[in-house]
Amino acid sequence: MNKVILIGNLTRDPELTTTNSGVSVCRFSIAVQRRFSNADNGPQADFFNITVWRGQAENCHKFLKKGSKCGVVGRLQNSSYEASDGTKRYSTDIIAEEVEFLNSRNSSDTVEGGDMMGGSSRSSSAKEGTAELEPIDDDSLPF
Repeated sequence: MNKVILIGNLTRDPELTTTNSGVSVCRFSIAVQRRFSNADNGPQADFFNITVWRGQAENCHKFLKKGSKCGVVGRLQNSSYEASDGTKRYSTDIIAEEVEFLNSRNSSDTVEGGDMMGGSSRSSSAKEGTAELEPIDDDSLPF
């Protein structure tokens, strides 16, 4: 079984390209925060390269940007290549089968008041535009 589930923040804007046969491919990387701190009590993160194909690649390029939070379900893929200096290099990538956009639509365009790992804050205009909810009497509920 080869299955990976990650939630993290993009470390750079997604890059969209197409293959010679016209298939869209989007590449980006995410930082996933570890549950524990380092010796200086600062957060630690792991960085993963993500590859997305076809229609979902186009959506990722359109709706994600540096700092966006997303969830990725996919599989690990190892590959090797020869570098320009003749050494053999290895890479491990996540080939995404699903990408979930976790930022709300009302989030501000930039990550405000949050760190690379975390939350973005909503703009005050988004909070002002919400309607007040009326309280519901428990006796009027059908269950």
